[in-house]
Amino acid sequence: MPRSDQAKQLELLAPARNADIAIEAIRHGADAVYIGPPSHGARHVASNSFDDLQRATDFAHRFDTRIYATVNTIVYDSELAEVERMIHQLYRCGIDALIVQDLGITRLDLPPMALHASTQCDIRTPAKAQFLQSLGFTRLVLPRELTFDEIADIAGAITIPVEVFVHGALCVSYSGDCRASQALKGRSANRGECAQICRLPFDLTGPSGEKIIERRHLLSLRDLNRLTSLDRLIEAGATSFKIEGRLKDEAYVKNVVGAYSNALNRIVDASEGTLRRSSSGTSRLTFTPDPEKSFNRGFTGYFGYGNNPQGQMASTLTPKWIGQPVGKVVRSQGNRIEANLTAELHNGDGLGYFDTNGQYTGFRLNKADGNRLFPASPTSIKPGTTLYRNTDKQWDDIMTRPTASRTISARIELYSVTGGIALRIEDEDGNYTALRLEGEFPKAQRDPLPHRAEILAKTGGTDFRIERVTDRCADIFVPAAALTELRRQAVDSLQRVRHVTYERERPGQPSDPATASPLPSTVITPSDNVANHLAHELYRQHGATAIDPAMEASGNVKPGTRLMTTRYCLRREMDRCLKTATGRLWPQQLTLQSGNIRLGLEFDCRNCRMHVVSL
Repeated sequence: MPRSDQAKQLELLAPARNADIAIEAIRHGADAVYIGPPSHGARHVASNSFDDLQRATDFAHRFDTRIYATVNTIVYDSELAEVERMIHQLYRCGIDALIVQDLGITRLDLPPMALHASTQCDIRTPAKAQFLQSLGFTRLVLPRELTFDEIADIAGAITIPVEVFVHGALCVSYSGDCRASQALKGRSANRGECAQICRLPFDLTGPSGEKIIERRHLLSLRDLNRLTSLDRLIEAGATSFKIEGRLKDEAYVKNVVGAYSNALNRIVDASEGTLRRSSSGTSRLTFTPDPEKSFNRGFTGYFGYGNNPQGQMASTLTPKWIGQPVGKVVRSQGNRIEANLTAELHNGDGLGYFDTNGQYTGFRLNKADGNRLFPASPTSIKPGTTLYRNTDKQWDDIMTRPTASRTISARIELYSVTGGIALRIEDEDGNYTALRLEGEFPKAQRDPLPHRAEILAKTGGTDFRIERVTDRCADIFVPAAALTELRRQAVDSLQRVRHVTYERERPGQPSDPATASPLPSTVITPSDNVANHLAHELYRQHGATAIDPAMEASGNVKPGTRLMTTRYCLRREMDRCLKTATGRLWPQQLTLQSGNIRLGLEFDCRNCRMHVVSL
């Protein structure tokens, strides 16, 4: 019954804005959850108190599920002592590991906690991965931009686990290598305060100011969706699969976690024991997950299969969720719309459409009567316009109710011992406990098995689900009350066994600088985000010959400063790649403008990268 220790463990890692969402993520199939601590998380509006973090870890550890705290901003010198104290408190709360960006944190006086290198560490090469492993990191979170082959190259170069993103919002820039918000708004993305410059509408202009494209969200990417590529990621060596979304609501997390958990389960079931989930228990959902029903900007597989992905990457018309198409307008006047519908609509649904100016406009339905729709306010829509549903009232009602339970399978055996009987309970992980009931028990007058099996299989509101009952005391009579109490005590005892035997992830052991893997480059640039003396010393001890501080620390923003590095290329997206004949249809020099924001575009065709620079 215990799971094989030889099988490769797979982890579904879910986001949580708060403890309640963390608990729901676990109920719906997450093997681990990442959540913001009181400060220094890369989503500053998603911080949590120590009490709430304790509540989340207490629930998670019942299922061998892990909780990771996101201490993944850069840290100023004046904050190092505060961060050190917070980390010690996080350890006391039971947090399993820290996700960090600032390498100075590795030099603090830390409790025995595992450190995961955040995607903000910008791990694009095997050399960078080897260097971070030598610093004592126990996991690396790779950039979303990497191809499956690049993931495999990095995973093959190190001996620690690799984590990859599989779903959710995409930053157009390599994470950690974006300074647009800091330079233009004084709000640092590396400090959890991103102003989302990439979601703005821009005009694309040529060298003389001529407009090539007007008011389009040219840097706003679609959302990542690798639901059908999990097997390819596993083949590449990834073992942790991360869903983006620490600002998302509970319904989003429940739906997306449920979808990916089901997909991983199918892969595990087909693996013939070579793969298993990293946590315990089975989640049972009361709904059918569908990521299309949760907020998204349209989906992309991004660069998984190479530099020239199929389909669009950007969502240039709007950064909002437009929803799923549900039909086309036949006629519209005042508070009545007639439409040819492809889906059944309901009172309270939210619909939207693109007007004649290309702007997305939404409205709520007061009433849906077949193909006749009655909006809450007068609406005039051109015939032939596609309608989209971005609020499904019926779905939302389902998702606000309890939609999942999670239980750990166990088996019970009742048997005779000298002077009484005993009950042994063992869970799916091989944890067990046995209790005795002293006394004289008379011979049974009739077969007690059906009645006793039913009593022994009841576990009420506990974490356990009894899959098998073995009764070796069929010839003796045991009072139902005594049997119930014995079972209750055994289940409680097994829960305590699981609690005391739970083990947090072990911290890594950093190498001596003299024997550590070498720095990928001895010139440390603002892209490396050095903002405190501990990070400076670390790089210096590992052979750095020049260290420029992070923009947040220097305040240095000159014309031509690189604000974003992107694998996404606007020219390629618009079929104007400079390596093709259509590339000549656009001038070489291109500028993005939104209000008083002006950004230059530089194209590194040799490496297939685009750079966004200050002007």
